[in-house]
Amino acid sequence: MLPPKRTSLRSAAVVLGIVALGAPVVAFNVWLKKQGEDEVSAAATWALASAEVQLTRTVETLRALAARGIDSCRPAHLDAMRQAAVMTAPIKEMMLLASNGQVLCTDTGALIGPVQLVSSASKGNVMLDLVRLPDRSERFLRVRGFKKSDRPQVAALLPSSLLLPQIPVQIGNAFGHARMTLAGGALVAEAGIASDEAQAQGSWYQHRIQSEHYPFAIAVSLARSGLIASYDELRRLGMVVTGAVAIVVLLLALIRPRQHGRNPVAEMTRAIMAEEFVPYYQPVVDIQSGRLLGAEVLARWRRPDGSMLEPDAFVPLMESHGLVLEMTRLLMRRALGDVGEAIGRRPELTIAFNVAPKHFDDALILNDIGTIFGGSPIRLSQIVLELTERHEVADLSGMRRTIAALQGLGCKVAIDDAGTGHSGLSYMLKLGVDIIKIDRIFVEAIGTESRSKAIIETLIDLAANMRMEIVAEGVETFDQVTYLRERGIKAAQGFIFAPALPAATFLRLLDAMEPCSEPAPQGPSEKDRRAERQVPAETTVAIAAAS
Repeated sequence: MLPPKRTSLRSAAVVLGIVALGAPVVAFNVWLKKQGEDEVSAAATWALASAEVQLTRTVETLRALAARGIDSCRPAHLDAMRQAAVMTAPIKEMMLLASNGQVLCTDTGALIGPVQLVSSASKGNVMLDLVRLPDRSERFLRVRGFKKSDRPQVAALLPSSLLLPQIPVQIGNAFGHARMTLAGGALVAEAGIASDEAQAQGSWYQHRIQSEHYPFAIAVSLARSGLIASYDELRRLGMVVTGAVAIVVLLLALIRPRQHGRNPVAEMTRAIMAEEFVPYYQPVVDIQSGRLLGAEVLARWRRPDGSMLEPDAFVPLMESHGLVLEMTRLLMRRALGDVGEAIGRRPELTIAFNVAPKHFDDALILNDIGTIFGGSPIRLSQIVLELTERHEVADLSGMRRTIAALQGLGCKVAIDDAGTGHSGLSYMLKLGVDIIKIDRIFVEAIGTESRSKAIIETLIDLAANMRMEIVAEGVETFDQVTYLRERGIKAAQGFIFAPALPAATFLRLLDAMEPCSEPAPQGPSEKDRRAERQVPAETTVAIAAAS
């Protein structure tokens, strides 16, 4: 038998060992909880925006009919109602209501029996009625305006099941469930796993969001099975983590001697001072007309040995060490010198720069834009600042104020890579940006993944509803061009039109596509000319063919 003192020490060692081995799991559970809360909030925002888009379409259709004086069951008026129902996707049926709420006729000209009114709610000039129709078990949401006269008014019926999409959340064993309710609490629709099934899955994440424009709310719940591990699981996981840490330390010890004397951060700092980072220009094209709309400035690192590095090789490290702001300023100054006069003589063109969220801290971007472009040939209204999303924005309110100030100067702000990373609906709704840029991963999947098409069409609807412009990135095939053009997208960029071009090549493309009668601007240096090639013939051919 062990002495009591030694037993106590051993017990203490066991407890400390369990705590040490279990720390990664505890940290993982904290991280997972945060992920769940973020996911359920994003899902609720997405579902709310989707429902608002459909209701906005319906309200605009009703207002258009009212403006045309559609208020009777005459054949011409019924035909107008029928055409409006066909052209407005969420509307199932349209009806004409008397001042007492009685249904006078539908868009088919037929009369229906008494409509059972389940609940009503109103906000602004919109009334939402939850109703049941004779011989139909399904509930409908009836949309109409407030009565301002005794004349009949047109109302639209929307199937409640179409208002709430399936909630696209899946974290581990988590499942989503959503409910749409009117202001009075009446259930309009629900989607996902029923609440009793979801509750059986384990703990809950919940988020409720109220529409600012319509009298309804969305509540989303996310249930998951427990993740707290048992002692044996903690011990096994701790052993694995300990072993992994030991392997990483060993590898670092082996690799470090080979990297002795090389400091990439110091090398990038030197490169900024030597102005080795140069702007390349990827054209943005109007796929409806084939005209040039402008260009996005992309960074390239032209090293002393003549090699050229892409942004993925250096931008993440620059961001983590606070160098990206100086590089962005350098690119802005170089771009102004390269293409400033040519862009300035074509006021309809824009030039876009990628800007990290940190650049918005303390409104640094306002000072840089004024210092670099104030009084230059490039108007501030021609500048687009694309907000990159590698790091989440902590102070959305502060950034919103900075964006508003930039917009007051005439600049436009875009959300880059919309639909990925942190640039979700919360950015678009809260920051008040001007442009959405659809990420290339969704464009590449056109024709192969139906979910990507659904995301693209949702972004198109949101952009139209929120009066924002939309740009598709990474367009590489004519099928993609056709798909995007048929859905009303105007601006696109990608290899099918042109890759990112050096300054001299872009200027020649600019003169070929958007000729200007004024004298041509002074080109880049002889050093740049030697490193640049002629405009590939297939570039202008692709742009012409796409139009």
